[in-house]
Amino acid sequence: MTNERVRPGQYPRQSATLTSEAATVPVARQIVREACAEWGKDQDAVETSTLLISEIVTNAVRHGHSHSVRVIAERPCPDRLRVAVVDKSRRMPELHIAGQDAIGGRGLLLVDALSGRWGTDLLPWGKRVWAEIAIKVDDQ
Repeated sequence: MTNERVRPGQYPRQSATLTSEAATVPVARQIVREACAEWGKDQDAVETSTLLISEIVTNAVRHGHSHSVRVIAERPCPDRLRVAVVDKSRRMPELHIAGQDAIGGRGLLLVDALSGRWGTDLLPWGKRVWAEIAIKVDDQ
């Protein structure tokens, strides 16, 4: 895992490249938990961001067709926490309504409901799917 050095005007970021397999999901949650603890975030932020990363990583593992994924936890500004996953697929995630009897297919609905905003950035080698939540600003 990398914990990138923060210079004036920058915000913290942690990331790790992991194998694209189901066992990666709990590791991704742990990365986000550790980042939140390091940044002094409250339990609500921890729970919401770990659920978001779980759903995004699960989608990447199931549909990304990559050997590895990059898991990212960052604070792009003082009042936001962003979790993201990069994979090598350029196939965009699709938000759809799953049937009542469907076993899966609700992950992006959860991401949409729990995040302040989410999206996908196409990259030359794949895509980054991210979700952001509002967090309390640190008292300095």
